[in-house]
Amino acid sequence: MRFPEIFARDGQTFSFEFFPPKTEEATDQLFAHIARLEALKPTFVTVTYGAGGSTRQRTGDVIRRIQRQHPALDPIAHLTCVLQSRGEMEEILTQYARSSVSNILALGGDPPRGASPGDRGPTDFHHAVDLVRFIRAFNARGIHPHRDGFGIGVAGFPEGHPATPNRLLEMDYLKAKVDAGADYICTQLFFDNRDFYDFCERCELAGIHVPVLAGIMPYTSVAGMKRMAELALGARYPAALLRAVARCGNDAEAVRRVGILWATEQCRDLLDHGVKGIHFYTMNRAEATEEIYANLGVTDSVQLRATRRMGC
Repeated sequence: MRFPEIFARDGQTFSFEFFPPKTEEATDQLFAHIARLEALKPTFVTVTYGAGGSTRQRTGDVIRRIQRQHPALDPIAHLTCVLQSRGEMEEILTQYARSSVSNILALGGDPPRGASPGDRGPTDFHHAVDLVRFIRAFNARGIHPHRDGFGIGVAGFPEGHPATPNRLLEMDYLKAKVDAGADYICTQLFFDNRDFYDFCERCELAGIHVPVLAGIMPYTSVAGMKRMAELALGARYPAALLRAVARCGNDAEAVRRVGILWATEQCRDLLDHGVKGIHFYTMNRAEATEEIYANLGVTDSVQLRATRRMGC
């Protein structure tokens, strides 16, 4: 089901993100966790995508296995601009259309190793808006079994895009992606909800009125926090969070609990403010997301949506 139809049906979404593992053993472990997360009844799941032939193939393999083994999860495929030709993109979209994948998350993508932020390498798609336009043109040709073709999502950056320090220009670029045909925005991870609310207000001011889904990724270790901070997209940790982690000392389990509780409070506050959707970056593990749901007092996403209908 295309995202506009999903959102019209549910009014609020809860989704999980996975990445394609590099080995068969890790893939089997991922699907054990997917089976657990299916019990939470997410609205949909997404599978990330990287540059390079083998990585691209793994993304398609994971999506097709989800379709076979867990058809209720409705996987959304990531696509990026990195190292892509128009011919390759045409082939990928045709394969996904034939596999009845309903939605694409169109992304600029991380730069090739050693490249500067925003560098997509040799590619026919230099910005995500180019990819959105290409998918819309593909849709118009009627290859996809749905009459309207793929639904399209794009990324948003509550803390700012590292390749666009001009925040006014950044919103212009986001508006261009929506005007080109994006149906929704999924944000990068953030740890201070004020950044997300400000981002949503700036979207409104820019004339962007598609649903904005909040990206939540609970950290579970100090090492994990450092890795996130070293990513090209970065991560800004509020002082209150850093103080809470410092109180844990060398207690790894205490650090993990703080991370889960911080993410839980983010989700509670987002729900109280009527967020359009929450997208959990699972890191291919079920435990953190399961604990967040338990802390929120629900057993699945249907109950989370019900709290909104009751005005809670």
